[in-house]
Formats: sequence, structure tokens, C-alpha cells
Amino acid sequence: MKPIAWITDSTSTLPEEFIQDPNNHVYVVPLRLIVDDTCYKENIDITADEFYEQMRIHDKASSSQPPIGEFIELYESLKDRYEEAFAVHCSSSLSGTYHSSLQAAEIAGMKVTGIDSKVGAYPLREMIMRGIHWQNSGCSVKEIKERIEQIIRNMSFYMLPSSLTQLHRSGRVSGPQLMLSQLLRIHLLLKFDDGKVFVEEKIRTFRKAKQRLLDILKKDVELIKEVCIMHANNMEEALKLKEEILKMAPALRTEIMSFIPVAGIHAGEGTLALSWIRGSHTSMA
Repeated sequence: MKPIAWITDSTSTLPEEFIQDPNNHVYVVPLRLIVDDTCYKENIDITADEFYEQMRIHDKASSSQPPIGEFIELYESLKDRYEEAFAVHCSSSLSGTYHSSLQAAEIAGMKVTGIDSKVGAYPLREMIMRGIHWQNSGCSVKEIKERIEQIIRNMSFYMLPSSLTQLHRSGRVSGPQLMLSQLLRIHLLLKFDDGKVFVEEKIRTFRKAKQRLLDILKKDVELIKEVCIMHANNMEEALKLKEEILKMAPALRTEIMSFIPVAGIHAGEGTLALSWIRGSHTSMA
């Protein structure tokens, strides 16, 4: 029996050693990051940390999905080696990557099980890594798909921009809203919900907003084994947040990673994010 291929995009933040392991059969197509009219392939031409350094220098930053031709070439190269594939991508509400991937698979004539992660970064990474683990444990394609869909239902993902300046630049906050937030020191607590990002709460001061984020986590702390802190070039605040989490829940595994640049473009440098997945039934066990 031929192995199953796993197709994803660079928002999955998979470790390079995991991608390069031939036993995992993982293929990552990079999104494009555009800074000052220069286009980079995410995680190939530029790292997340390097991107945030460029953002500090240049006001003009954006992103785009991979060209469909890149997906077609990939599926054409894989169809003789694999009977089928999983295509697990970032939220289709925020990027056309998922639909481009499935369309390319159809053009290439490759059987694909598509999953819209409705998110990116840590939860997407976990869907793929756990999915491969379940596959190696003997689970069927149907069982793996159902388990990944359960992760999607059980995940939480919150973002705390350090300011609304970049949200204003990307058109998500108006000029008057930006001015008012600066005068009143208002911070937005953002939440991924069904693939889209919504304002969960508007909170006075960054300290109070961070405390509210911890309060939300505390409600789920008995239902989770680990939590991931993501930061957009803000390791200092990420370490402080980790310290506060460990005071609240010393046994909770806490990971820190750089935030995906695609999200950082809109939320801005300094942003913090927190994500976790409820339920042991979707763990590696």
C-alpha cells in the first residue's frame, strides 16, 4: 500500500526537521510575503523574525496565497507516488490557499481529502502532526479526518495586538477608531471563530487585556495539556505571559513560538497570541 501525502502551507509552522523527515511525507507550499514591493516565499526566502525586522523599516507590507500553478506542479509530482493525500490549509475565510490547493489536485487528477483548518499556526501544526501520528497508528482516512475536525471544534485561539496602528494600515480599523483607542488606551482582544477573526472584547490598558486572556485560559485549564504562546517579535512579553501561566497552572506544558507573518501583517509587531486544544481524545494517544 502506498503511503499518504500531507499537503499544507507555510502558516502551519511545522518544524523543519519534521518536514524533512521522509517518513512523514509532508509537503509545504509557501505563502508570499511582500515588503516594500519585494516578494518573499515565507520561511524560504525570509524567516518570521527577519520579516518583522523588515516591517519595522517599511510601512508597506502584505501577503498573497501561493500561485495555483505551484500546487499543480506539486500534485503532478506526487500522484504516481501516493494513492491519496490530505490537504490541510489555513482558514479559507482569510486566504484562498485551501481552494487553490483542492482545485489544483482536481486538475492534476490526484485524490485528496481536504480539510479547512479554519485557523493557522499552532492548531494547524497540531492537526498535521497528530494526523500523521494517527495514520501511523493504523487509523483510516475517515477516522483521521473526523479527529482533525474534532480539533477544529475544540480549539481556542486569541490575539492581543500591542496597538491598533497596523490594523489601521491594513484597513481593519478606521482613523477615528485608532485615535479613540490611543486616547483611551483601548486594546482589542481578538478571537478566531469559524475561520474568521472577531473582536471578542475592548479592554482598557494592555495589562488588563492580558489578564482577561489569562482568565479565559483558566476556564479551560483542566481540559488541556498544553498551551502555545505566539508573539510577533515580542519575546519579552511572551516570557512574562509564560511565567504568569505557570503560576496559574504549573503542570501545563507551555510553548513559545514566533507568530506567523501573515497574521502579523494585520495585527502588527508586538502582538501576542494564545492557543490551546481541549480534550485528551484528540491528543497523540
